Amino acid sequence: MPEAPLLDVRGLRVRFNAQVEAVRGVDLTVERGQTHCVVGESGCGKSVSSLAVMGLLARGAKRSAAHMRFDGQDILGLSDTALQRLRGDRMAMIFQEPMTSLNPAYTIGSQMAEALTRHRKVGKQQALDRAAELLTKVGITAPGLRLAQYPHQLSGGLRQRVMIAMALMCDPELLIADEPTTALDVTVQAQILRLLRDLQAELGLAILLITHDLGVVARIAHKVSVMYAGEVVESASATDLFAAPRHPYTQGLLGCVPIPGKIKRGDPLGSIPGTVPRIADGFTGCGFRDRCAHAMPQCAVSVPQRDDGAGHRHLCHLS
Repeated sequence: MPEAPLLDVRGLRVRFNAQVEAVRGVDLTVERGQTHCVVGESGCGKSVSSLAVMGLLARGAKRSAAHMRFDGQDILGLSDTALQRLRGDRMAMIFQEPMTSLNPAYTIGSQMAEALTRHRKVGKQQALDRAAELLTKVGITAPGLRLAQYPHQLSGGLRQRVMIAMALMCDPELLIADEPTTALDVTVQAQILRLLRDLQAELGLAILLITHDLGVVARIAHKVSVMYAGEVVESASATDLFAAPRHPYTQGLLGCVPIPGKIKRGDPLGSIPGTVPRIADGFTGCGFRDRCAHAMPQCAVSVPQRDDGAGHRHLCHLS
């Protein structure tokens, strides 16, 4: 009997102001020791889905799901206190912008130490020793010096490494990374991705990575979920998705990626016309139909889910 996934989410829905449904029936599974990438353009519900899993949605937002299990435990019905014990301990998150995630009034050392002392019965010095050890592990030299510094004294790449080290303070089993390389230059992006991949191999982490960059997906993903208008429109292993994309939106995303040697200087880059729709109450059919070259009348009524039997699923009338 195969081992159950570490994170198993079925039918996740998130609603704002009782009218706008940002996430509509999303299914996500993250296997132990693997990376599951959620990809899509801005506004498709990727970050909201990850915040819903962590229980960090804004006030006024409401989440529901058929089930949401972490290591077999239903976390949907946990009290705030029980969720706080889990969050930052066995489940950790790296946010998109490290400068706004770190408190500018406290040193790096005090913030990292708090992450451990909150969940473990350890002294301040033990926590600082653990912080210095993890700063070294994520490639930061002179960790003693860095622990005494404030966030504004570090570069963007160093701040992101600090955020990764802080997330690892309690040896989490699941790491959720919300576009961790968006604000960084290309060279630092590659370093952070390599670091995450090495840490996963060394520590056996399961990673849920939120991104809009298919280059990041190709480098690090074991499984991919493509989101559009609050739904997962296609999910497959990374190998299958890049080899044979089934949904027109996935095909459009891949068509927008410049190919060295094939795209001539001055030629227009690929694009998908239109914008992501606002999904309100009563919406039916395919959210992508107004931007799809293959749209047909039944797309406004319903969308079937197709499964090739090998775990490659997509929502579309096209086979």
